Amino acid sequence: MGRLLHSSFALLVFIAVALTLQSVQASDPELTKDFQVPAGINAADIDGTFFTSEALRNVMPNVASPFATVTTANLVAPAKAPFLAVDGLGVSMALLQFPPGTVNPPHTHPRGTELLFIIEGTLDVGLVDTTNKLFTNTLYKGDIFAFPKGLVHFQINNDKYKTVTALGGFSSSNAGLVRLPNTLFNTSTPISDKVLQISFGISGDVVKALRAQFA
Repeated sequence: MGRLLHSSFALLVFIAVALTLQSVQASDPELTKDFQVPAGINAADIDGTFFTSEALRNVMPNVASPFATVTTANLVAPAKAPFLAVDGLGVSMALLQFPPGTVNPPHTHPRGTELLFIIEGTLDVGLVDTTNKLFTNTLYKGDIFAFPKGLVHFQINNDKYKTVTALGGFSSSNAGLVRLPNTLFNTSTPISDKVLQISFGISGDVVKALRAQFA
């Protein structure tokens, strides 16, 4: 009986590990070498600059926008100089700058968990889980907040005078971004007005007004 229980426990552990590895690989495949050499590049020509990104250097926030300025360093952005060194490493980063009163609208990262670190200022954050429970907190300089992969979350700077600066670290070289307001109401999104009217219980005029905000 003891051997049977031991064997069953070992099998459960094996299955759990296998499922964990499968989940990890579904996000970013594990490398079987030190790093990924991009196609068309000779490995012998790679030096320290390959592992360096200047994407976050001297970035200034857009103070005219109601939204936070988010500058990413990942496998696909910035478009002119993507950070190719992170390919297969399962990591990336973003600089978030919140001028007074700005918001990072409700959004998700379908391929990565986010750790948000507050460099300067005070930031209100929130996330919603799959049971529709809202979790909120006020973050201060030096605080870290975890946003689990795929869950809707947001941040807002409620300070009227000070800019908030934060760094976001992701568990994927390209965590992806789905901004809900923009995704649903952008004029280029092929979701019919009728679907939006019924889904949100709003009139066609409201849909048009919302689309105009994200044109």
